[in-house]
Order: sequence, then C-alpha cells, then structure tokens
Amino acid sequence: MLRNLDTNHTRYFYDELLNDEKLLSIVGARGVGKTTTILQYLKEHKLPNSKKLYVSTDWFDSETLFEIAEEFYKHEGKLLIIDEIHKYPNFEKELKNIYDIFDLRVIISGSIALSINHAKADLSRRILKKEVKGLSFREFFEFKYDISLPIVELDDIFKNHIDLSYEILEKINKPSILLDFKEFLANGYYPFYFQNRDSASYLLKLKETINVVLEVDIPSIANIKYTTIRKFKKLIEFICSSSPYTPNMQTLLAKMDMHKNEYSELYIYLDYLQKAKILRLSRSANKKDAILSKPEKIYLNNPNLHFAYCDNKEIGTLREVFFATMLEDYNLFAPKQGDFLIENKYVVEVGGKGKGFKQIKDINNSFVIADDIEIGSGNKIPLWLFGFLY
Repeated sequence: MLRNLDTNHTRYFYDELLNDEKLLSIVGARGVGKTTTILQYLKEHKLPNSKKLYVSTDWFDSETLFEIAEEFYKHEGKLLIIDEIHKYPNFEKELKNIYDIFDLRVIISGSIALSINHAKADLSRRILKKEVKGLSFREFFEFKYDISLPIVELDDIFKNHIDLSYEILEKINKPSILLDFKEFLANGYYPFYFQNRDSASYLLKLKETINVVLEVDIPSIANIKYTTIRKFKKLIEFICSSSPYTPNMQTLLAKMDMHKNEYSELYIYLDYLQKAKILRLSRSANKKDAILSKPEKIYLNNPNLHFAYCDNKEIGTLREVFFATMLEDYNLFAPKQGDFLIENKYVVEVGGKGKGFKQIKDINNSFVIADDIEIGSGNKIPLWLFGFLY
C-alpha cells in the first residue's frame, strides 16, 4: 500500500496528524482522502516500520480491537492506525481501555461524522476529533497544477479582497481562473477526481460512494430499515427539483411516503443525511442546530453532488452551495434579508456578476458575492476567492 503512494500532494489536515495527541480521530465523508492522508503520514513518519501498524476493521475476523493493540504493544509498537472504525461495534469501550493501558499513539478514522460518538465510555476527555472536508478550490488548484497557494482569512477577504485577488491570480498565472472554477463546481470536491480526471467516470463513482453511505454506513450506526434507505434516495431526487429547496414539511412527508404523525422521524432523517455530508441544511440564527426545527433551505452537500444527481443544475443553487461548502467551519445562518449571515457579522447575497445590492442595501456589513468576475470592487467580492479559506 505504501510503496506506490504519492506523497507530493497532501490534504489541508495533514499537519493535524503531526501533533503528539495520544488518541486522534479523523472523521469525514467518504472519498475526501482520509485513508490516503493517514497512509502518507504513516509512510513519512520517522519510526521504523516495525513500530507502525495500519489496520482496517474490514479485515477483522475473530480478533478484537483490544487484542490487536495488546499484541502490537508487546512487540514494541508505537503508532497504531485503525481505519473504518465505525464498522466495529461498540468500539468506544475498547478504545478507552487501549488509551488507559498501553503507551501507544492511536489514530482512528471514520467515514461519517455521526458514526463517532465521543460521549460514550468517557472518550470525550481522551480524544481529539478532527472533522475534515473535501477539497477546497485552493487545494484543487494545487492538485491540478502542482503549485503552492496561500490560505486566506475570512476577515481579510471582506477587508482586502481586491489585493488578495491580485496576489493569488499573479501566483496562478493562468489565462482565466473562472474556467477552473467551473471545473471545480462539477468535479473538484473529492480528491479521487484526479485519478483520471474523467468527468463521467468521476460522477458515476461519486454516486456509488454515496450509495455506500446510504446502504452501509448509516445503517451501521442507526436502526433503520431498507425502506428508509429508499426514502433517503427519494429525498435526494426531490431536492434536485428545487433551486434550492425551501421545505414544506407536509409536502416532504408525502414525497417520502411518510405519514403525518412522522414529523419527528423526518427531522431525524434530515439530521442523519446532513451529518453524513449528503445534505446541507440552512437554518435561521434563532434555530441554529435544533434538530426538530424546520430548516429554511435544503441543499445537497456540495456542488459535485448536484452534477451527479440532478438533471437540471440551477446556477444560482450551485453558487450558494459552493459558498456554504467553503464556509462549513463558520457559523452560517439564513437571514431575513440576503442569502447568508456569517458569524453574526456579515450579510451576503450570492449571485452572478450583474448582481446588485437592492436586497441588502440598508444592512451594515453587507456584501455581494459575485460569480463570473476575477476581481471585485467595493463591497462586491468574487465568489471563487472564498475557495481559499482552507
């Protein structure tokens, strides 16, 4: 596995692996490069190979997690990596015992955020959790052109977006960043695109990946029936028909063949799909992350999913989804005016290059985030620049 591993390009979270945390959890959607990044770290680590061990729970038969760790420790092992941890039933207690008994550094990975419940077995006090995302537009450029580009800060974008845009465009030195931006919207969020850069095969593989999440990952940690999985798939198709979908919960129940008394189940399903990085729910600031509250808008998680699942790709939806995807680590809400409220500080309206300020003209700290422009002016900022936040 390590012999042919490319270590020239690493994901943004590679440096998280370099700290000395005794128990580290890398959690994220399938396909975002968790296993590849962990193997890159394993290959580059200065420890001799005899003191490093990578295992996947897919390989387990009769051995327990604890027994493997114990045997490895007896052979003077130092670094233990456990992949696909969510497939191992009740892993929390064994991880706690491994942490308490053995002098091992342990890194675990799980495919979906809801599969790791750190509250169990007192793991929350022992484990550092890192939730990771797909490629940013900045990383997409680095993978595609083998160049190094800077990460920018959110406040700097709002204060200095013109200078930042010029600096980045000078480093890139390409005829138009907008052509690459269109490619990223369709194909660039998951690193496996760069295996052959064929759009059709990439989108097919992406749908297969999501099917594994729906049919294997979610059922492995939630008590749901096969009929519920079919409802999940219906929901994805239904969201594709709107741009974006402003939910009417009664209509949504009907589309998913659910009864009127199943509102709470519907909200729980939406929460599963959001944590599994299939849906993205936009809520108002006063509702925040309340599970049993109606979201203001429902999107697919990232623009690539719209290309994989939706026959009609509405450009306005794609722009909003890109923006929300790149700002996933920030507090992002649906305001009364505008598209997004960021950190209770900035109000933005997302649109094309002709988008005006009519809808947000009387709001302090309001900005238009515009597609199809390379460099902005005043309070109009190019959309692509928010792809450099990580």
